[in-house]
Amino acid sequence: MRYARLFADDTGESHFDDVEIEFTATDYVQSAAPVDFSAALPASQVAFMRAPAGWASELHVSSARSMFVVLSGEWEVTASDGESRRFRMGSTLLVEDTSGRGHSSRVMSDTDSIAAMVELD
Repeated sequence: MRYARLFADDTGESHFDDVEIEFTATDYVQSAAPVDFSAALPASQVAFMRAPAGWASELHVSSARSMFVVLSGEWEVTASDGESRRFRMGSTLLVEDTSGRGHSSRVMSDTDSIAAMVELD
Protein backbone atom coordinates (compact mmCIF):
# COMPACT_ATOMS: atom_id res chain seq x y z
CA MET A 1 0.00 0.00 0.00
CA ARG A 2 1.11 3.50 -0.67
CA TYR A 3 -0.02 6.98 0.40
CA ALA A 4 0.86 10.46 -0.80
CA ARG A 5 2.87 12.90 1.33
CA LEU A 6 2.69 16.70 1.02
CA PHE A 7 5.63 18.54 2.60
CA ALA A 8 7.51 21.85 2.53
CA ASP A 9 11.20 21.91 1.61
CA ASP A 10 13.85 24.18 3.17
CA THR A 11 12.84 27.05 0.85
CA GLY A 12 9.14 26.81 1.80
CA GLU A 13 7.97 25.24 -1.47
CA SER A 14 5.51 22.37 -1.03
CA HIS A 15 5.87 19.09 -2.95
CA PHE A 16 4.27 15.65 -3.18
CA ASP A 17 6.06 12.39 -2.48
CA ASP A 18 4.87 8.77 -2.29
CA VAL A 19 5.40 6.61 0.79
CA GLU A 20 5.26 2.82 0.70
CA ILE A 21 3.77 1.16 3.78
CA GLU A 22 5.46 -2.01 4.98
CA PHE A 23 3.25 -4.67 6.55
CA THR A 24 4.15 -7.40 9.02
CA ALA A 25 2.04 -10.52 9.65
CA THR A 26 0.58 -10.29 13.16
CA ASP A 27 -1.45 -12.71 15.27
CA TYR A 28 -4.35 -10.33 15.90
CA VAL A 29 -7.04 -12.80 17.01
CA GLN A 30 -6.05 -16.20 18.41
CA SER A 31 -8.80 -18.05 16.56
CA ALA A 32 -7.98 -16.57 13.14
CA ALA A 33 -5.13 -16.47 10.66
CA PRO A 34 -2.60 -13.64 11.01
CA VAL A 35 -3.36 -10.25 9.46
CA ASP A 36 -0.88 -7.68 8.23
CA PHE A 37 -0.18 -4.50 10.24
CA SER A 38 1.95 -1.47 9.51
CA ALA A 39 3.98 0.38 12.11
CA ALA A 40 1.82 2.63 14.29
CA LEU A 41 1.95 6.41 13.98
CA PRO A 42 1.32 8.25 17.29
CA ALA A 43 -1.81 10.41 17.00
CA SER A 44 -3.30 13.03 19.30
CA GLN A 45 -6.84 13.49 17.97
CA VAL A 46 -9.28 12.60 15.20
CA ALA A 47 -11.90 14.84 13.59
CA PHE A 48 -14.23 14.48 10.64
CA MET A 49 -14.65 17.22 8.06
CA ARG A 50 -17.48 17.77 5.60
CA ALA A 51 -16.89 20.17 2.70
CA PRO A 52 -19.60 21.06 0.17
CA ALA A 53 -19.32 20.31 -3.54
CA GLY A 54 -17.31 23.08 -5.20
CA TRP A 55 -15.57 24.22 -1.99
CA ALA A 56 -12.12 25.66 -2.72
CA SER A 57 -9.26 27.35 -0.86
CA GLU A 58 -6.33 29.57 -1.75
CA LEU A 59 -2.77 28.58 -0.77
CA HIS A 60 -2.59 27.81 2.95
CA VAL A 61 -0.38 25.83 5.31
CA SER A 62 -1.71 22.93 7.37
CA SER A 63 -2.53 23.70 10.98
CA ALA A 64 -0.95 20.41 12.10
CA ARG A 65 0.78 17.32 10.72
CA SER A 66 -2.18 15.09 9.80
CA MET A 67 -3.36 12.06 7.89
CA PHE A 68 -6.20 13.15 5.59
CA VAL A 69 -8.38 10.15 4.63
CA VAL A 70 -11.13 10.72 2.06
CA LEU A 71 -14.30 8.86 3.07
CA SER A 72 -16.58 10.22 0.32
CA GLY A 73 -16.30 12.60 -2.60
CA GLU A 74 -13.16 13.68 -4.42
CA TRP A 75 -10.51 16.34 -3.72
CA GLU A 76 -7.84 18.02 -5.79
CA VAL A 77 -4.82 19.27 -3.83
CA THR A 78 -2.20 21.47 -5.49
CA ALA A 79 1.29 21.90 -3.99
CA SER A 80 2.92 25.31 -4.26
CA ASP A 81 5.30 23.85 -6.87
CA GLY A 82 2.26 23.47 -9.17
CA GLU A 83 1.78 19.69 -9.02
CA SER A 84 -1.86 18.66 -8.49
CA ARG A 85 -3.14 15.30 -7.33
CA ARG A 86 -6.66 13.93 -6.91
CA PHE A 87 -7.81 12.02 -3.87
CA ARG A 88 -10.93 9.86 -4.06
CA MET A 89 -12.75 7.72 -1.51
CA GLY A 90 -10.18 5.58 0.29
CA SER A 91 -7.21 7.82 -0.60
CA THR A 92 -4.82 8.92 2.14
CA LEU A 93 -2.62 12.02 2.19
CA LEU A 94 0.00 12.73 4.88
CA VAL A 95 -0.13 16.52 5.19
CA GLU A 96 3.12 17.95 6.58
CA ASP A 97 3.35 21.41 5.01
CA THR A 98 2.88 23.29 8.28
CA SER A 99 5.21 26.08 7.10
CA GLY A 100 6.17 27.68 3.80
CA ARG A 101 3.77 28.55 0.97
CA GLY A 102 1.37 25.67 1.60
CA HIS A 103 -1.14 24.17 -0.80
CA SER A 104 -4.60 24.82 -2.22
CA SER A 105 -7.52 22.39 -2.07
CA ARG A 106 -10.89 21.96 -3.72
CA VAL A 107 -13.74 19.47 -3.74
CA MET A 108 -14.08 18.09 -7.27
CA SER A 109 -17.10 15.84 -6.72
CA ASP A 110 -20.70 16.88 -7.40
CA THR A 111 -21.56 15.95 -3.83
CA ASP A 112 -20.20 16.94 -0.41
CA SER A 113 -16.98 15.27 0.67
CA ILE A 114 -16.34 13.78 4.09
CA ALA A 115 -12.79 13.18 5.31
CA ALA A 116 -11.19 11.94 8.50
CA MET A 117 -8.41 14.14 9.84
CA VAL A 118 -6.01 12.26 12.15
CA GLU A 119 -3.66 14.72 13.84
CA LEU A 120 -0.26 13.11 14.36
CA ASP A 121 2.12 13.81 17.23
